Amino acid sequence: MLKKTFIDQDAIETGEWLEAFEALAQEGGGERARFVLDLIQEKARLIGVATNNLPYSAYRNTIPLPQQPKFPGNLEMEERITSIIRWNALAMVVRANKAYGELGGHIASYASAAEIFEMGFNHFFRGRTETFDGDLVYFQPHSAPGVYARAFLEGRLSEVDISSYRQEFPGKGLCSYPHPWLMNEFWQLPTGSMGIGPLSAVYQARYMRYLQARGLADTQERHVWGVFGDGEMDEPESIAGLTLAAREGLENLTFIVNCNLQRLDGPVRGNGQIIQELEALFVGAGWNVIKVLWGSEWDSIFARDTNNVLLRRFAETVDGEYQNLGSKEGDYNRSKFFDVDPESAALVSHLSDDEIHKLKRGGHDFKKLYAAFATAKAHKGRPTVILTKTKKGYGMGGSGESRMMAHQAKKLDVDALLAFRDRFNLPLTDKQVEALEFYKPPEDSPELRYLQARRADLGGYLPRRFPNAATSAPKRPELAKYAKFALAADGKEMSTTMAAVRMLGGLLKDKEFGPRLVPIVADEARTFGMDNLFRQVGIYAPEGQLYEPEDSGSMMYYKESTDGQLLEEGITEAGALSSWTAAATSYSLHNTEMLPVYIYYSMFGFQRVGDLIWAAADQRARGFLLGATAGRTTLSGEGLQHQDGSSHMMAASIPNCRAYDPAFAYELAVIMEYGMGRMLDEKRDEFFYITVMNENYAQPSLPEGVKDGIIRGMYKFVSRGKTKAPHVRLVGSGTIMMEVLAAAEILEKDYGIASDIYSATSFTELAREAALVQRQNRLGAVKNPAKSHVETLLSGTDAVIAASDYVRAFPQQIAPYIDATMTVLGTDGFGRSANRKSLRRFFEVDRQHIALAAIESLVRQGKLDHSFIGKAISELEVDVEAAASWTV
Repeated sequence: MLKKTFIDQDAIETGEWLEAFEALAQEGGGERARFVLDLIQEKARLIGVATNNLPYSAYRNTIPLPQQPKFPGNLEMEERITSIIRWNALAMVVRANKAYGELGGHIASYASAAEIFEMGFNHFFRGRTETFDGDLVYFQPHSAPGVYARAFLEGRLSEVDISSYRQEFPGKGLCSYPHPWLMNEFWQLPTGSMGIGPLSAVYQARYMRYLQARGLADTQERHVWGVFGDGEMDEPESIAGLTLAAREGLENLTFIVNCNLQRLDGPVRGNGQIIQELEALFVGAGWNVIKVLWGSEWDSIFARDTNNVLLRRFAETVDGEYQNLGSKEGDYNRSKFFDVDPESAALVSHLSDDEIHKLKRGGHDFKKLYAAFATAKAHKGRPTVILTKTKKGYGMGGSGESRMMAHQAKKLDVDALLAFRDRFNLPLTDKQVEALEFYKPPEDSPELRYLQARRADLGGYLPRRFPNAATSAPKRPELAKYAKFALAADGKEMSTTMAAVRMLGGLLKDKEFGPRLVPIVADEARTFGMDNLFRQVGIYAPEGQLYEPEDSGSMMYYKESTDGQLLEEGITEAGALSSWTAAATSYSLHNTEMLPVYIYYSMFGFQRVGDLIWAAADQRARGFLLGATAGRTTLSGEGLQHQDGSSHMMAASIPNCRAYDPAFAYELAVIMEYGMGRMLDEKRDEFFYITVMNENYAQPSLPEGVKDGIIRGMYKFVSRGKTKAPHVRLVGSGTIMMEVLAAAEILEKDYGIASDIYSATSFTELAREAALVQRQNRLGAVKNPAKSHVETLLSGTDAVIAASDYVRAFPQQIAPYIDATMTVLGTDGFGRSANRKSLRRFFEVDRQHIALAAIESLVRQGKLDHSFIGKAISELEVDVEAAASWTV
């Protein structure tokens, strides 16, 4: 990103052009000068002189000194408070690692960002009041110690709390990063996984506009702030939402990228300039960019630099060298940076080496930061990013300031600690420093009075989470009203995907409850049969529909509107999931209870954006994820990367995810009604993952007395065959349930084998409850141990054959809790392109393989003669030479 140096062949003419432009700016103002400059650039493109203009500005502060607003606070006081917080944050990490060397922690990140955070806390980050819901801040996760240290001064955390950093067990401790699940009245937004914060911030700001447009909440004056690292911007999620933010004019969004030029192992761009690169990226995406590179000490030097020699030197210096200079004293900086050019040397000839060393980067200067924050907040029409240049490990001196090992620094020797104290003028004795004592001024001290007053003026403390802030959502319609077709299907053919969409449509039609639903798709609404929603509720578009859609004459034309309800996100599962998370946490963040329903190709859910789902779980999301076209064999013809055989195992690993794989429409209806009751009525911090299939088959009506079994994960669906016949138990889930029923018919008619058929709506729920009962029995040491639902339902020794459209590990979750012989059939291995019948034969989950597994189990138990196996293999046309689907 470095500028090339060209030889000026006519310096006099060049000077005349520059003088003319400068005069234009002085007489006509900046806006007039920019207008003319834009016309010149456009003319240059038209005549072919310039086709690729550099999309970044000079390496200096965007806001010139004459336009810099006056700093409104007490500068000396804020610097003193920042120094205290910086010390307590450092002491917190070092103490934890001194006592327990393996705990980890981070000093250098917050050391570089302290002024950025304090600028926000003292002047811009607004808390929630009775009349205003406050701003949202996505905190740079490695800077959590600084947020804790501030909360300690505010009186929200005690000395015991901060002494227990990263020691959540045993007792009360502070979690490593922002985790709402672990500190549910403190942290609002999880950002611990790099890249998720920036993407989530974009979609959160967009969701706030969505609420406003639909008249559900007043979010007009609220702002979303995000403090992120320059290294973090390498994550694809960090930049995935930038164009959306600009396209929708999210002026309620500001990023502050802490450009300390350092990743965990070394420079972010050792041979380049990350700030210039990021400016080009954000400018290209349509953002307003403000650079804060140099502190106030540089102002007089820039004023003397009439030939822009500094800008030339800055352009020639790569980030690796900036880091080298940042880690050295003033004499080194003089000789290696300024003295390289006689003109730049002359600019600082009046400064001592110590004064050169104290030339700050802009991200450590409150005046420069305030100007940037205020300008960003006032900017209209598009989002703003503030690129602030800082030093990683600022204040840590030779122990970490701008050094390669800064991120890993968790311990400082006594001399380094004393030097830190002296640099920031902390009122600590040598003994207190050696003991790493926390420092908190008296409650009536000027520092704490100032700190508390600033937060009071801004509406209260932040971060602060409100677990159940929202009033209840409007009463929803009775189950029979929106799902009667599923409860009394009477053999009507439909897929469970079709049933889910029809139920969603019924709920949307309810005048009271319907507006609280947030239907979300990535780009497959027509695939899932949701195109009827285009006209019913419209697609949210902040500018409305500026064109006549090609299909305007059809019944289900593509309709966009400013108050549209459907979020049709385009081909971005990550973006759609981020919208879902914003809506799923709306009860806490926006005091508005909503119910998001995101429907997507199941394979592109947990597999593609599983990390975002974990973050949603951490944030205590409430809503439905519908994994459509689910299973490895129901989605015929698609192949390896589309067919889902594993999402239920990933869902099972998330503690507050309730995962179901229903086979029938009535099961789906019961589960969705149960889920709404849990999330909306009981206010439980959980979400539901439900897989639905695109295969049409005859749907039975809801039998009597099975609702409890559906919710608990399994119930007896039907029995076949004579009572005294050899007997097996067949367990099916999802679309493979139809193969199980067909297998039962084969066993009865062709082999005289009776069976009980069970529908397993959730192997995961069965296994979780069984594990809990087992634990209670173990810890209770009772003589008559309790039995779980699956142990009760599948008690006895009759063989169990379980089959699903997922990997065998999915049904095997229940194996430890039953005494009978259990055979599990699943779809391990890579997917294939074929029709359903061929796929099920390949994965050995079709009716013939299920029947063969039942016969083999009976032979193994001695209930059938061994000859039955050979006979069945022949009659069922099973290829014994076929390779297992999971072999490579």
